[in-house]
Amino acid sequence: MKIDILTLFPEFFVSPFSVSMVKRAIDNGIIDVSVHQIRDFGLGKRKQVDDSPYGGGAGLVMKPEVITAAWESIPKSDSTVTFLMSPRGTVFDQEKASALATGCSHMIIVCGHYEGIDQRFIDISGATELSVGDYILTGGETAAISVIDAVTRLLPGVLGNEESHMNESFSYPLLEHDQYTMPRIFRGLSVPKVLLSGDHAKIESWRLKNSLSRTSSVRPDLLSKIQTDFWNNIK
Repeated sequence: MKIDILTLFPEFFVSPFSVSMVKRAIDNGIIDVSVHQIRDFGLGKRKQVDDSPYGGGAGLVMKPEVITAAWESIPKSDSTVTFLMSPRGTVFDQEKASALATGCSHMIIVCGHYEGIDQRFIDISGATELSVGDYILTGGETAAISVIDAVTRLLPGVLGNEESHMNESFSYPLLEHDQYTMPRIFRGLSVPKVLLSGDHAKIESWRLKNSLSRTSSVRPDLLSKIQTDFWNNIK
């Protein structure tokens, strides 16, 4: 997968892309990431990238000619999709991450900053506005890293165990069950006996019930997204 990032702060991505699974994916050629400095397309000697909003108001707005020139400099194909990280966008979730991992070969991610980006860039580029939650970040860089990480780990060859992501939170959608490892007793707290039984059917049943309980307690909204046949198959 090819990933192009448009940002005013390329250095923001140095550390996240130099560790863990994303680094391995880059090293192994599973993803090809290019980070582009929007200010390279700024206007005048000061490389201006923003200006005051029409109609007044606080903050500055990224200029359409600057961000459009940066976007147009990136080679595209018919399969290229452009995302603008924005708090007013549709919320990014596991379903979207899976769809991108299986059906997208080239993403362009635009990291907004200041008060926002001139709407005309969005209209021209056809960018889809994408949010990572109902809160405001200083810029789109942090959100972009979340999207890239979530999609990358679903690509074939990235995880050590190709089935591991299937049992994680939001894959059903359910929150993941409680996890335990050695020792069996820690500060008086014991590992549930069923996990020590060796009975795989009982272990899977416990994990499912634990996931349902935790989801009901923390994210009951997710339960409404579970299809009917899932409930019919619960024994």
